Amino acid sequence: MTDPGRAGLEVDLTVPGRVTVALTARPGEVLAVIGPNGAGKSTLLAAIAGLVPAEGTVRLGGRDLGRLPVRERHVGVVFQDRHLFPHLSALENVAFGPRSQGVPRARARAEAREWLNRLGIGDLADRRPRELSGGQAQRVAIARALAQRPDALLLDEPFAGLDVGVAATLRIELTRHLAAYDGVTLLVTHDAIDALTLADRVLVVDDGRVAQVGTPAEVAARPRTEHVARLVGLNVIRDGDTLRCFSPGAVTVSLARPEGSARNVWPGRVLSAAPHGDAIRLLVSGDPELIADVTPAATRELGLEPGREVWLSVKETAVDTYSATTSAAR
Repeated sequence: MTDPGRAGLEVDLTVPGRVTVALTARPGEVLAVIGPNGAGKSTLLAAIAGLVPAEGTVRLGGRDLGRLPVRERHVGVVFQDRHLFPHLSALENVAFGPRSQGVPRARARAEAREWLNRLGIGDLADRRPRELSGGQAQRVAIARALAQRPDALLLDEPFAGLDVGVAATLRIELTRHLAAYDGVTLLVTHDAIDALTLADRVLVVDDGRVAQVGTPAEVAARPRTEHVARLVGLNVIRDGDTLRCFSPGAVTVSLARPEGSARNVWPGRVLSAAPHGDAIRLLVSGDPELIADVTPAATRELGLEPGREVWLSVKETAVDTYSATTSAAR
């Protein structure tokens, strides 16, 4: 349950030449931040944490963080590369936060052990980072961030570099902990699964700006950027201030230009073909670049291998058309 004493996060900042973002997040809310590489997602988290110079304001719990040094911001950060102290054990890594806040050594160690137990790695307390697997090290990093009892938790690609099974297990564990966490969580991710399963809302950053904000269902149904469309498995075509969205299953693939006066027809070349559920998903070059799902039988019959010239067509009734106007970030 959300602590009524907690206050939310209000951000209106610019890292010159890199990112300009305004957002708000409520206590207990998980806000996923998604976008292509280089969009400014990690820079945004670093700016909120005070790790890179920024212009503007960041208010957390009613406090102006711009006036506070990093250690007094009450922000927990989990980095992509974990940043564990190599000379400290897992236990001492987790105890570092409470110790830096003035908690006595014995109590800090007891709290650290409790967090390691919660994350299922209590038996690894005496190991140093080099003796841990990637998934184990990430659990230590998450425990270290949570042990500080932060007002905001900033997670930068917490499942990056982990194999699928380990990432799935850690995702389940993190979901459980975030459900009980009454602070604000910002989760930077490149994975649609994270955004759809962990987040209450999604903030899309593209080219250093906010492109879209909404619930996971809203963003998945009507993505405003090609990157997000691909994450959720859709095709999106921009036509001025209008976006046209359709599923890969709605795309018909043929070797000759379809007859008739169909509006939605494009030539292209197959770039890749890979299994996708019961279908074969094709990535087809052209203007625009599109994805199409075809049956394995059709793939064989048409010889749909990389390099094959094809025509794509979509019925107008299968296209969802909507405004490209960016939704508000607040």
